[in-house]
Formats: sequence, structure tokens, C-alpha cells
Amino acid sequence: VLFRSAGGGQGTRNHGNLTACTTPQAVSVMADSTVVPHHIAIVMDGNGRWASRRLLPRLVGHKQGVESLRRCVRACRERGVRVLTVFAFSSENWNRPQDEVSGLMELMAMALAREVPQLAKEGVRLHFVGERAGLSDKVRAGLAQSEDATAHNTALVLNVCFNYGGRWDIAQAAAALAQRGEPITEASLHAAMGMAHVPDPDLLIRTGGEMRISNFLLWQAAYSELYFSDRLWPDFDEAALDEAISAYGARERRFGKTSEQIQAARSA
Repeated sequence: VLFRSAGGGQGTRNHGNLTACTTPQAVSVMADSTVVPHHIAIVMDGNGRWASRRLLPRLVGHKQGVESLRRCVRACRERGVRVLTVFAFSSENWNRPQDEVSGLMELMAMALAREVPQLAKEGVRLHFVGERAGLSDKVRAGLAQSEDATAHNTALVLNVCFNYGGRWDIAQAAAALAQRGEPITEASLHAAMGMAHVPDPDLLIRTGGEMRISNFLLWQAAYSELYFSDRLWPDFDEAALDEAISAYGARERRFGKTSEQIQAARSA
């Protein structure tokens, strides 16, 4: 989220010329004329590079990433998105320098204290998805308190994947079923995963110019539309979100059917 950042260059890929909506009036038009995804998932990549290009410590980039997330949550709610899932801290991020990991943990605690009251007022419900056993007591308590404080909100579900990996999610679900002696089927496995409380993502966005999903929502993203942005996460603003939603609305989602079948169903 808050914190995702990977190495590598920004890239120069051209994702097409898309018209962005940046005013309140334009947002209203978008809601009326564009297919808005129910569930958006985001790999928020590029915080460290954003800071490095400004000769700033990497943690400054992560702090700026929190600001970008706040803006994105508000924009999603205004556009009618009902679920937003963000990749905050992966299970692989423990391999980073210890001072950066420690700074990220402290930033998470500070962000919870500062952001949760406002999120609660705005009707956002928080869910934290990931392995909590390796987290400090302070962070675990903060996650639980934040979920409790927003449990009855309905405007937007915000899933924060923290100490999370897609492979971990599949493995822990299978282990839970095996421990209970239940058969492992596609349906039972899905129900035992950390994201069982929401539908699968319609649109998966990755910022920062990299074109991979990096162990994020491996099961849930099976039929998600993928969108890769060259913008670093701190620079991903409302206009960039509108570009991604516009690109999503221009695609035909077939789920194994033919284009003719989809068109016939729409005409029926």
C-alpha cells in the first residue's frame, strides 16, 4: 500500500491514448456512461523509486504512497467502486534492509492511528488479509482494532493485503481444509481463502511500469482484466484511475464464451 515498491526502471510502454475525467462533472458523466468495475485491486509499486529520483530516503516515498492511497480510496468511492484491494506489504518484503522493514511497520501503525477515524466517517470497511503471526503485538492489535471500528460500514470495502502472498493464501486455505477433514474442491478452497468475503477483482492495476502481478491474488485474479501503468504509485492520481477504468470499460469480458454469445446475451 502504503508500501509496495519494487526495483527496476519505469519503462516506456504506451498503453494507449485514453481520455481522463478530472472534474466532479466529468466523474458524474463517467458513472453514467462507463462500466465501473465492482472490485479494483492494485499493486502499488514505485514508492522507493519515486523517492530515489528526488534524492530522498525510500521511507519518504512510502509516506507519499499513503497520501496516494487516501486519494485513491476517495476517488473509488466517488466513482461507485464497491471493493478496493491493495498490496501493502508482501511476504517477500521481509527480505528488504532491516531499517526499511522497521520503518514500514512503524508507518503502518502511524497510518492506522491517523487514517482509520476518517475512513470510518466516510463509510469505509477495513479488512486486513495476510499472515499475522509474524507481526508485532502492536501492529496486530492495530489491525484488529481498525477492523472492529469499521465493521458496520458499507460504502466501500478496503482490503489491505499485509504480510500477504498469493501462494501463502492458497496453501493456508488447503491446510485449513485438510485439518478440518473437508474435501479440497474449487469451491471449498475459494471459501477458505482470505478474500472469500468479496467477489474476485474485475480490474487489477499495477503501477510503476512493471508488467507482472508479483504473487498477488493468484487465485482471485484468474479472470481479472490487467492494466499496467507507467506512473509510480505516488503519482497515480484521479486522472490515472479514470484512464484505467476507461480501458476496462472498453474491453469485452467473455469468461470462456465467444464474442457472439456475449453480444447475444446483451441483446436479449
